[in-house]
Amino acid sequence: MAGGGITTTDTNKTLMTILGVLLLTMGLGVLTNAIYAPVKPATPGYPLPSGEPAASAKAEAPKETPLPELLAKADAKKGEADTKVCQSCHNFDKGGAAKVGPPLYDVIGRPKGSVPGFAYSDGMKSKGGDWTYQDLFQFIAKPSAYVPGTKMTYPGEPDPQKRADIEAYLQQDSDTHPAFPK
Repeated sequence: MAGGGITTTDTNKTLMTILGVLLLTMGLGVLTNAIYAPVKPATPGYPLPSGEPAASAKAEAPKETPLPELLAKADAKKGEADTKVCQSCHNFDKGGAAKVGPPLYDVIGRPKGSVPGFAYSDGMKSKGGDWTYQDLFQFIAKPSAYVPGTKMTYPGEPDPQKRADIEAYLQQDSDTHPAFPK
């Protein structure tokens, strides 16, 4: 046909191409459904909690070692090394000035929130009492839990033995060297 019109052969080629693409698409769909078929449960739905603790929760959590036992095997040298992160905000020298945080020399037995001129948070000011080994142990674990509203941004030390090592160092970093609890 002269003049460049569409021939029957061109139309058939176009339709066969479209039909081939559709068949390929359908074939791929069937193949992927065969490979990645969803697993259908025997009974539909999801189990709901029964109110009883799960078997894993029934097992008792391991008991924490009491603080006196941790302190008995505490290592002051390790504790000193563990306070490196603390030294950016706290001074450990006798007569040392406050930094971002109050000085920690002779902290055990000292009244909480008592360093003159240091701007303690309201939570720390209202805490009351003296710093005991147990208080420091809990505070170092998570300051924000022990003193809500504390200005101390340190997230805490989760390892109980490291906390005991730090306390052993603080015991030596004192004029009075207060005895560990029995």
